[in-house]
Amino acid sequence: MTTAAAVLERGLGELELETTEEQRAGLLKLAQLTETWGRRLNLTGHRSALRIVERLVLDASALSMALPPFESLADLGSGAGYPGLPMAILRPELRVTLVEARERRHHFQKAAVRELGLANARPRRGRAENLDPEPHAAVIAQAMAQPEAALAWMLPWAASGGWLILPGAAEVPNVPTDERSGWVLEPARHYQVPCGGPQRTLWLARAGARVGMG
Repeated sequence: MTTAAAVLERGLGELELETTEEQRAGLLKLAQLTETWGRRLNLTGHRSALRIVERLVLDASALSMALPPFESLADLGSGAGYPGLPMAILRPELRVTLVEARERRHHFQKAAVRELGLANARPRRGRAENLDPEPHAAVIAQAMAQPEAALAWMLPWAASGGWLILPGAAEVPNVPTDERSGWVLEPARHYQVPCGGPQRTLWLARAGARVGMG
């Protein structure tokens, strides 16, 4: 019988992602917490720890490897905490802010941060467009809204020159742009989710300099 632990080990191996025993245990525990809470709350469509590892944890792990280096990340509309929580485990030097409006998902994020001892992750409850934004070196929105709407909400959370990140499926998200858009487009990136997972793309841009931003 295939187990979540075995799939996690194989997937990280396929990615050639170097992890400590503590990090692997943290990723597995996150999947188990998501499964347990998901029995009471509609956290995700994936109900078992095995499927959560396959579809969420390894997807976030592959995404983490495809991204450029940065020191802080705002994960807007983070839902059950993906990809922000796995990235906080895999990049202990990374400061992660999880922004989620739905109360039950926010409570799950707080419990997961506490259970996993993630001093580098902080959940904030509210809609990204309504909260006071904190500039980060990178901002990501995964399935949050249509790209143009998501980017309008992302920009206030990005420091000047910070990364704007929109994960996509096999095709790069189509985002109309002009000189007033507030970002500079970067080359798209492609990556593969391990263990037979899907091909993914990343739309990337750098936030333009704005008055009052250092």
